[in-house]
Amino acid sequence: MPIEPLPYAQRLRNRIIALGIFAALCFMIGSCIFGGDKKEEVAKLPEAPEAPIAATDSGALDLETEMAEGDDSLAAVPGGLENNAATNALENGTAQGQLQGGQRQEDLANTQATVTAAVTPENPPEIEVIDSTHIKAQKNVFLAEKIDNMLRRFKPMYGVILVVDVQTNEIIAWGERKDEKVQSTPDFFVKNTFPAASLAKTITIAAAMDSKRYSLNTPIPMIGAHHTLYKNQLRVKENYTGPTIELQDAYAKSANPPLALIGLNLGAGKLKDAAKKLGYNLNFPSGIPGRSSYTPPDSGYGLAEVSCGFTESTTLTPLLAAAQVRAILAKKPLEIPWAANLAPFAPKNRIALDVGSFSENTYYGLREAMIRSITAGTAKKQISTRNMARKNYENLYIGGKTGSLDGRDPYGRYEWFKGFAQSKSDPKKAIVVVILQIHDLQKVRSQPATQVAAMIMNYWAHQNLNLKKGK
Repeated sequence: MPIEPLPYAQRLRNRIIALGIFAALCFMIGSCIFGGDKKEEVAKLPEAPEAPIAATDSGALDLETEMAEGDDSLAAVPGGLENNAATNALENGTAQGQLQGGQRQEDLANTQATVTAAVTPENPPEIEVIDSTHIKAQKNVFLAEKIDNMLRRFKPMYGVILVVDVQTNEIIAWGERKDEKVQSTPDFFVKNTFPAASLAKTITIAAAMDSKRYSLNTPIPMIGAHHTLYKNQLRVKENYTGPTIELQDAYAKSANPPLALIGLNLGAGKLKDAAKKLGYNLNFPSGIPGRSSYTPPDSGYGLAEVSCGFTESTTLTPLLAAAQVRAILAKKPLEIPWAANLAPFAPKNRIALDVGSFSENTYYGLREAMIRSITAGTAKKQISTRNMARKNYENLYIGGKTGSLDGRDPYGRYEWFKGFAQSKSDPKKAIVVVILQIHDLQKVRSQPATQVAAMIMNYWAHQNLNLKKGK
């Protein structure tokens, strides 16, 4: 008869016990191998010579006692020769004892100084003084403090975090880090040298849906890998029967070739019109923010690059990225986020921009494509119950877009996230979150921008959703 296997739970328990025993054996073997070295090092430390010093003092005292007791017997000797000899011996012995005692004390002091220098670091770490003035000046002080702590904890080479209330379009919290310190002013808000990377795909699908030639479910040829863009990936044969990908999934998974094909089919004119409605190539009042650039060529491989964000020539400011998400969620024309006390890094009040708007269907499609990025795209791993409380995650509509590309000003790997979190029960409660991190290509990167976004959304939900435990 064949032997029946043990139940799964029992097999799993046996494996855990075996792993525990193996780990304990490894620990014991490691202690035996490396434990002896530490003992030898401790044994090599010099000990303080306390006993000789005590003996010196005692010897001097005995000599003095002997001299005092011998005065009577030596006085009877003619000429006092013995008395003089004993006195000289006593004086020489006392001086020698004192000299040896002083030398031993000096040796002890030198030994103590050597040990102290060995355990004391030459340059103790500098204690960072936290200036909380910029935190207290923000609309949501608690969220601002949370952002400040995250920047100090994760330590990106450069980083900017921006949170905007969708209802009022007001900046409620922000944080910025550069030069290895958290900054008190958000000058990255308006800086226009950051490559937009795959965030430029928002322009392409907006133009596609506004042209009424594409919908979220339109299949697009998918040739090669998602993250590359070779010329052979743009050559689609007539009566193509290869793999395809839906428009919303191409956006959610940040696939370059399908978006490049859409841009080639639409042409530069339609892309520029959509880009204008999203705030590109505009000079804003008082230069807040700086001019974001979108300049696709009329045709060719360059047009394909711009269509999918595979170029440094398309730039974007964090403030404009937040305005784009807010316009999509509110289904309104573009409006730059404002703050009462952030001049010259944000407008002091609301300013309407005459840039036109998309159709109702396009706004709906953009929102759904951004939600798809969270549920089945590039942000799925981090923006989940892995970094959010389940009750918060399940009671929010969350959408977004990721992007990454190497840049030069400043030099490094640029990592973007722009997105939103909206209450399902009360849609008026919603925020826009924009995160830009720039990583040193030669060092370990900090936490992903999507993870940081999830933690911010989770904290905001705890503040505003008022969900009961278990719901």
